[in-house]
Amino acid sequence: SLLKMRSSAWRRAFERFSNAGKDHSRNSNRVFGARPSQIRATRVTKPSLVIGAAFGISLGLWQVWQRLSEPQGDIMLAHAESKDSNTAGESKSEKYKYADLPVEFCEKIEAILGDRFVLTKESRELHSHDFSYHTPNLPEAVLFIATAEEVAACVKLCNEYKVPVVPFGSGTSLEGHIIPETRGAVSLNMRALNKVLAVHEDDLDVVVQPGMTYAELNQYLKPYGLFFPLDPGPGASIGGMINTSCSGPNAVRHGTAKENVISLKVVTPDGRTVKTRSRAKKSSAGYDLTHLFVGSEGTLGVVVEATLKLQRIPPHKSIALCTFDTVKDAADTVIEMLVKHNVRIGKVELLDDVALKAVNIWSQTHYAEKPTLLFEFSGFSENEVSEQIATTRTLAAKHKGGEFKYATSEEERDELWRARKEALWAAPVLVQNGPSAPANPPAVLITDACVPISRLADVLAETQDDIAKSGLYAPIVAHAGDGNFHLFVVFDKENDKEVQAAQMINENLVKRAIRMEGTCTGEHGVGSGKRKFLESELGENAVELMRTLKKAVDPNGIMNPHKVVPDAKTAAEEDPHGSGPNDPFYLVRTATSHSHRVHTHSGNCC
Repeated sequence: SLLKMRSSAWRRAFERFSNAGKDHSRNSNRVFGARPSQIRATRVTKPSLVIGAAFGISLGLWQVWQRLSEPQGDIMLAHAESKDSNTAGESKSEKYKYADLPVEFCEKIEAILGDRFVLTKESRELHSHDFSYHTPNLPEAVLFIATAEEVAACVKLCNEYKVPVVPFGSGTSLEGHIIPETRGAVSLNMRALNKVLAVHEDDLDVVVQPGMTYAELNQYLKPYGLFFPLDPGPGASIGGMINTSCSGPNAVRHGTAKENVISLKVVTPDGRTVKTRSRAKKSSAGYDLTHLFVGSEGTLGVVVEATLKLQRIPPHKSIALCTFDTVKDAADTVIEMLVKHNVRIGKVELLDDVALKAVNIWSQTHYAEKPTLLFEFSGFSENEVSEQIATTRTLAAKHKGGEFKYATSEEERDELWRARKEALWAAPVLVQNGPSAPANPPAVLITDACVPISRLADVLAETQDDIAKSGLYAPIVAHAGDGNFHLFVVFDKENDKEVQAAQMINENLVKRAIRMEGTCTGEHGVGSGKRKFLESELGENAVELMRTLKKAVDPNGIMNPHKVVPDAKTAAEEDPHGSGPNDPFYLVRTATSHSHRVHTHSGNCC
């Protein structure tokens, strides 16, 4: 998760202690967007340098964490002398002259937040991008929130002055969710709302604020022997996870956000705080408001509190991998294992041969470069785990699977899962290590789709054929147990042919999934990148109903505008070749024509 940290502190510390940062000098503007190529260039093998690097990383992460988790600290003061900073002694009109916001609005917000109402360029840049390929865009200001009451007061003012609001958690989204799409928007930083409010052991639930990350929550819950099962990716905040209806590898056993959120407290656009449901495990009272907000991506309100389901930590685990001749053989194994034999596995992840090739180059490992399933067997008795393993081995052998490789220690378990976790970081080395390495660091289009599990083998086979025709590298990684899979399409954003090829892979992937009764996104969310596919997936009437709901709840359209729901008539007006405003590459092509945009591209991380 160090790659998500938005500061040069990590890089400076790494270079200072490892003396291996030569290639970073050309890209020293920030690390949050650092590409795997930039990081990999600093790898060292000598023990002394490795130790130094580890110390440097620790120090740098501590510095960055201080900057991100304490919004009243130097993150707001670093640019105190810049012309857009909060400079004492200036007249109010001078103080706010570089913000495209009403002066009266600024004065009232500052009366609520004090110096946590931030106009510095540094803070605005930190809130201008996520982990996607979408072009960054600066908010006019950042509001560092400390309480739920402040959320309500600030949102009410935004509604009164018709100022767009973009809720911001950890900045790890993948479809442009947190990037302002209009001028005059403010970013609502929720990171300081990061407390556990109550743990109900006997009810297996927890009440938590949205700024806490799931890793922090699980660390807090560990002494109770409990955990929150959603695990979308390093650094994700609870609020962001709820708003994108995320899932992750544990979903095969424990479900997605929709199955694990019991109740919410949400600030609506008019500043009211709404409780969506009681804490009871069952309720038939009224409309299902909880699930109206789960997956709404900040377009209907701001989550300020969540009651979540918990699970007991299983005491027995075993990790294994098995290779196959084809992706279809691997997928068929999973289908038979889950559907016909009801194996209650903890996780089952699929990596194709290209993903393993990237991991081997990146990590200097020696995995067989073949389609591979990674299994986590877990349970509350050794017999339960042993039965899972025995059934799975039999089915894998039936589908031409190779020998199982087991992890017997914690270190070995981490090593086997590292292949899955590093697949994204590793993707760019596929082109960087070749004889015709590009001059510019490659971009990565991170996309996902999901189909009924019975169609997983078909959709993966067709997708691999499509990738082969494109001439691009696009490793495939799948949560094989629920039909959800990801592509990491590596391309040169300065090469029009490659941009078009990457775009075509993404569009074909979505159309293929929808044709197979699947969805354009299983867990990343819609954001701005996949709005144009909603009508194809759900139909015109469903999209129009979403517009009606949006207008009813948010009549002034201030909540995260131009996300999720396509604007009226967008589909009809769209360029059939994908060069219109809803084209995910439109902003990449036209960024230089918008003077208020940040003229850099976000990093390829998730």
